[in-house]
Amino acid sequence: MLKVEVGVVTTDHGKHFYNPAEIQLPIYSDKDEWELWKQRSDPVLHIELRCWASLLVIEPLDAKLANGICDNLLTCVVRAWDLKRPLLFCPAMNTAMWEHPLTGMQIDILKGFGYREVPCIAKKLVCGDEGKGAMAEVLTIVEAVKECVQLAPTS
Repeated sequence: MLKVEVGVVTTDHGKHFYNPAEIQLPIYSDKDEWELWKQRSDPVLHIELRCWASLLVIEPLDAKLANGICDNLLTCVVRAWDLKRPLLFCPAMNTAMWEHPLTGMQIDILKGFGYREVPCIAKKLVCGDEGKGAMAEVLTIVEAVKECVQLAPTS
């Protein structure tokens, strides 16, 4: 049996979409990065997380990564990510944003790095619109993770 450890790296804006108190996993955010690092010889959290994780799943994904923006703990982990390790991304946005030509270009950039997309789906979105742009279902993401790390079926 494979032992799996999971940690969560969240953005401050990401906390708007869930209640961190309900998550019973380690949760890291920008605040942790700056509390850990005080001087030159101290560990740097985004590098520590990069070394610790063998797989990174980003859900939901926005456009920052493809644009090279590196302004929070999550984008710093990704920027330092070892490209030999798998990274799965799960786009999620309003249908109008999904259909914008920039989105396809940004997805292509991420795929060009070797990152793997777990495609978004069509359904009623948080904003009330109907259409493509919703994050893939959790079971779809889990299956993509299993496939990515080639997990054998459990009995």
